[in-house]
Amino acid sequence: MRRAFADTLIRLAGENDRVVFLTGDLGYGTFEKFQERFGPRYVNVGVAEAQMMCAAAGLALAGWHPVVYSIASFATARAFEQVRLCISYHDLPVVIVGAGGGYLYASSGVTHHAADDLGLMSIIPAMTVVAPADPIEVAELLPQILQLPGPAYIRIGKYGEPALDASERPALGRARCVRDGTDVLVLTTGDMAGVALSALSALAGEAIYPLLYQMHTVKPLDTLTLDRLAGRVNSVAVVEEHVPAGGLWAAVCDWHASHPEHRLRLRRIGAPDAHVLGSPGREELRRRIHCDAASIERIVREMWTGTEVERQSISMGEVGHWR
Repeated sequence: MRRAFADTLIRLAGENDRVVFLTGDLGYGTFEKFQERFGPRYVNVGVAEAQMMCAAAGLALAGWHPVVYSIASFATARAFEQVRLCISYHDLPVVIVGAGGGYLYASSGVTHHAADDLGLMSIIPAMTVVAPADPIEVAELLPQILQLPGPAYIRIGKYGEPALDASERPALGRARCVRDGTDVLVLTTGDMAGVALSALSALAGEAIYPLLYQMHTVKPLDTLTLDRLAGRVNSVAVVEEHVPAGGLWAAVCDWHASHPEHRLRLRRIGAPDAHVLGSPGREELRRRIHCDAASIERIVREMWTGTEVERQSISMGEVGHWR
């Protein structure tokens, strides 16, 4: 995803001389081509994320179209007040890019965990919130995000994520069908789409064929597609590398609460409402919190067959700390 982001940003900056890129002393080995080609439009503010947001706001007020880049936890939690007051309050077209959302940097400890980034950005008024699944979604959605009149946040992963085999091209604000099916609807956001796809591919051998939709746009949520799909399924599983509050799960619950006629069973597969202590690797962490392919496979099978067991408290949300 990061290579797709860097390449797409270079193309867009070549087409629009008002695009300016700001980084918080990150991206070495990724953005040198941008710096070489556009010179002054590459700004490294140093380890000063809050100031970076203020600078981006000033540039936007002066007619520039800033794109700011940092590790997701630093771009959202550390600079939250500046995003809210300097950018959102003035409804400025600043694109905030959070690299390594969720637990991508799990082994670096809690300072680098960003399992709340989508929620933090979603509660900011007029903020569009996007979590692509693969390089294709990054390349297709970034130009659309740059056309927005107000602020946006986009969570991107790392290098090497496989491209989803989906017939629909990514469109901002519209869910993307990855796999058709019946009975159970699996909703994903971010790179959990690839993990869920692996799980559903395994289930196909058991003649279990759920629908899989990638909700790359968390805010605004594509409720029209959800309304349409609600008549085809009896259960919905929401898969996200995010805490229960503020992410895709919360948005889907809000939608469902306003449509009691759908009478759907909802199940969440995601991060706990807890701080993760220690420094486990991302894959090990996903396994422990039941957010890996094997766990998705098991839970969706239970939903399909109607044999759901007691929900795992750690995956549904455990208050406090978890190790």
